[in-house]
Amino acid sequence: MSKNDMLQSEFLRITGYLNTKLDITPVLYGSLGLQEVSGISLDPQDIDILVPLSWLRGEWSVLKDTLEELGYVLFDSREHEFRKGDVKAAFAFEEDLWEFAGVDYRNLEVCENERFRYRKLSLSDFFSVYKASVKDGYRRTKNNNKDLRKIELLAALVATR
Repeated sequence: MSKNDMLQSEFLRITGYLNTKLDITPVLYGSLGLQEVSGISLDPQDIDILVPLSWLRGEWSVLKDTLEELGYVLFDSREHEFRKGDVKAAFAFEEDLWEFAGVDYRNLEVCENERFRYRKLSLSDFFSVYKASVKDGYRRTKNNNKDLRKIELLAALVATR
């Protein structure tokens, strides 16, 4: 199984558990989310998941315990990052999409079947997010300007649709 397939499979495993145990419909975010929406392999290195802010604040211990039940260990509490073997899953809050990039998180597309449900951004939503990210000094430093390549890709994709 490729790393891409493994990350997607693990995202769905986490999602099913969040749906069932906590009634959370997470947002698939980051390179894995962009890869799914664009259909272009981006070689994601981790799983980025957005959940309501309340789960990262008041209900954090419940979310943390839930991930630990799936075999994850909290690795970085500041980034809400967990690890299980070679898999890294990080959580942020969906409400930040509006303030950060002007993306309405309440109207994202829902993907659903009998085992799981999650939400995902559109190509234009990702374009807004990555354009905002290059203005963010922390992300620029952390990602070595990888976001610029994604902006170029998204500009071309959005222009053709």
